[in-house]
Amino acid sequence: MHDEVEGKLNCGFEDRGSRSVKNIARPVRPYLVQREEPAAARSIRGAALQQEIEYSRGPDGVRLGWAKVGTGPPIVKAANWLNHLEYDWESPVWRAFLERLARGNTLIRYDARGNGLSDWDVPDVSFNAWVSDLKALVDDAGLDRFALLGVSQGCAVSIAFAERYPERVSHLILYGGFALGARKRSPESRAKRDAMATLMRFGWGADEPVFRQMFTSQFMPDATKEQADVWNELQRRTTSPECAVRYFETVGDLDVRDLLPRVQARTLVMHVRGDLIAPLESGREVAAGIRDARFVAMEGRSHLVQESEPAFEREEIRLFLSSDALNLLCFERARRCGRI
Repeated sequence: MHDEVEGKLNCGFEDRGSRSVKNIARPVRPYLVQREEPAAARSIRGAALQQEIEYSRGPDGVRLGWAKVGTGPPIVKAANWLNHLEYDWESPVWRAFLERLARGNTLIRYDARGNGLSDWDVPDVSFNAWVSDLKALVDDAGLDRFALLGVSQGCAVSIAFAERYPERVSHLILYGGFALGARKRSPESRAKRDAMATLMRFGWGADEPVFRQMFTSQFMPDATKEQADVWNELQRRTTSPECAVRYFETVGDLDVRDLLPRVQARTLVMHVRGDLIAPLESGREVAAGIRDARFVAMEGRSHLVQESEPAFEREEIRLFLSSDALNLLCFERARRCGRI
């Protein structure tokens, strides 16, 4: 097995020498699988890990900014609210998470229409437009089959894409997502969402401590001053107040519950227990609706897990992708040997 997988997985192996094993006459040579990737994979980190920014067009001509970084099997991250390709890559809120995704993989991500480096002044900010933009982008990038990652409302976009194009999604990874938008969950949730939209029209990107604290505390209740400052600056850089409200309202009205049973891709669903934006039950609902989906609940309260939190150290995504690759290699070896 070691001969089959060496150099093909994002992990290392430690030779443990010749050992005698019960019920096997001759000694065997076991290997310890090391969770940390080998030096060759680590070399892409730090200064050597540079993203390339390119531009594509959506079906209606809207310009979409996208970035590529790293080498290896592709992972496409669907856009979510509050993205900026350049600013996120340097920020303490996103950088560590993105670097981890790019280890041993080619990470491709993009800014949604009306957001970041994509066109801001757009006629259509809708769920169908977001799914169509994802299709146009992966086509332009020349990707036939890839792992698809959704974060927050990017999960709904990823679910819809995986349902429409099952032949293109090898793995579906959903983090902090929901199938039903906040405006549709309850009358109280709808009223709270509408009040937030009104405040956004007047306070978005402005230097108003009350609005800033209210907004940031929902996404990162335990944020450091540096993280809060970065999140506040992201508001100003990411989009206009008008487009922010349009985006916010579209997200609040999402409903992809009927698509869940039709998803065919192997699926991993991750959720933080104390998430204030998307309750834990939202993640459980998504996992329950997708056949054979694996659900992982993690400790924490931030909508996006930060490097300082215990959940950040968990390698769920990498283990999910690597274990599937290992299973495939085992199957192929057994098939060639005539055992199956």
